[in-house]
Amino acid sequence: MKPENLAELSDQDLLQKIKKMKNNKIIDAVIIGFTIGIVVYSAVKNGFGFFTFFPLILTYIIVRNSKNNKILETEIQKELNSRNVK
Repeated sequence: MKPENLAELSDQDLLQKIKKMKNNKIIDAVIIGFTIGIVVYSAVKNGFGFFTFFPLILTYIIVRNSKNNKILETEIQKELNSRNVK
C-alpha cells in the first residue's frame, strides 16, 4: 500500500490495519521459531541436506516481508499522528 492511499483511509481503517499488523508480527515470530526448530531437529536427526535448509528459505521470505511491513507500519503511524489519533 502506498502512502497516498493511506490518506484516503478512515481513522478506524488505519487503526484496524495497525492491529492486524501487530497480530501478524506474532504469527511471523511463531512461524520463524517453528522453522528454525525444524532445521535444528533435521540437522540433528538426519544431518545436513537440502531439506535441512529448505525451511530457512521460508524464514528468509518471512523476515524480508516483515521488514516491508515495518516500513508500512511506520507510515500508518505517521498518518495517525498527523490526524492526532491515538
